[in-house]
Amino acid sequence: MSAMGPRSLYAPVNVLSRAEAQELAQRVLRNSPAEETRVSISSAARADTRFALNQVTTSGENQDTQITITAYAGNRSASVNTNRLDEASLAAAARQAYEIAKLVPENPERMPELGPQNYPPLRERAMTMPSPTERAAAAKIVTELARANELVATGFIESRAGATALANSKGLFAYDASASVTMTATVRSPDGTGSGWACSDGNSFADLDPTTLAATAVQKAKDSRNPVAIEPGRYTTILEPTATGNLVQLIANATQARAADEGRSFFSKPGGGNKIGLKVVDERVTLLTDPADSPSLTGGYDNDGVPLEKVVWIENGVVKNLNYDRFWAQKQGVQPTRAGGGGFGGARTLRMMGGNTSLAEMIRSTERGVLVTRFWYIRSVDPRTILFTGLTRDGTFLVENGKVTRSIKNFRFNESPIFFLNNLEALGPTVRINASENLSAGGSVWMPPIKVRDFTFSSLSDAV
Repeated sequence: MSAMGPRSLYAPVNVLSRAEAQELAQRVLRNSPAEETRVSISSAARADTRFALNQVTTSGENQDTQITITAYAGNRSASVNTNRLDEASLAAAARQAYEIAKLVPENPERMPELGPQNYPPLRERAMTMPSPTERAAAAKIVTELARANELVATGFIESRAGATALANSKGLFAYDASASVTMTATVRSPDGTGSGWACSDGNSFADLDPTTLAATAVQKAKDSRNPVAIEPGRYTTILEPTATGNLVQLIANATQARAADEGRSFFSKPGGGNKIGLKVVDERVTLLTDPADSPSLTGGYDNDGVPLEKVVWIENGVVKNLNYDRFWAQKQGVQPTRAGGGGFGGARTLRMMGGNTSLAEMIRSTERGVLVTRFWYIRSVDPRTILFTGLTRDGTFLVENGKVTRSIKNFRFNESPIFFLNNLEALGPTVRINASENLSAGGSVWMPPIKVRDFTFSSLSDAV
């Protein structure tokens, strides 16, 4: 029986169970000639459906199991990947990793492998993959509504399910499984002047709401036709939850404690040290990662096999934690942060606590401002201030005297989430979104709509 629980009626999700992954890892370990060996296993299934011009264009599914064997020779290490699971192939890959490891330079920061860890039991959660028929039916809801309104719909449905395992020659064995699905739709007017977008995200196909998604994207496409240009500048700005997430999650890369302690990040304290304990944003801002938000069955583990824990990064505007890996924690004499390897952690989750002000109330309280659906083409400008640039997209509107009055041309922005989270006026309820630019399934981000002062729009863009 697979660890994935109930199966799709159309296609079983044949990922490795805990027992199967452990047996596979043990076969690698007993065939490895290295002093220490680590085995990372990824057994994954993926299904997707793409639609364009109001019809399904592609549909596909794939499954694979990949093994990464890392062999150690003192402080030297090397890794070899393979998806050939027979005994001879695994033994050959292990020998190859060890032979390469003996040739590479030593790593002075190498930390020893960990022994067995205590992991929470697998959660009871249905893990299923939608069939092509189910995906096509969801796409049809969008395409039919778009066609009925003389609009053109394009979109993508992606479902991922998989299991991961980590084992080493010191007796550690970690196992996790997860599933997630996302659906996006971009609806445009035939003349190319209007564009609307919406996304639905969840742990299972049943979590998706294609009807609401279709209605939102179609309405935005109709409302955003024939945009007018307004002068760039600083505006009171209302960010829908996806737009909030597009930018707030950029704080993640700056939470590395080493960069902060060495004076290379926003969280570096002038004169030395870091900003733990200092207020950096509005007191209504709290950011955290919580394994309970993760689509995984155990909450996840980090690159060394340590189970992840809830970590509050910013609480009531004050920096509470930075991400200490094992090496830097040992060097600084503190405990490692059990949040994963990078940014906000291997749990791939981020939650910004919200408030009680609805999007409609934010609009009603705005004399003149800009309403943003989402951002794209986001690129770093200054890591020390977490300053980024990018473009608004798929529905940007002018708000006047408490009402959305017209569609406006898109802007290029130059902003830092630190800047606008210091200019916070209102927060709405937190909802689950997909805030990545590539919009693939996986992870879990929870963000509120927010209203801020003096958001910087630097120039106009003709992009729709």
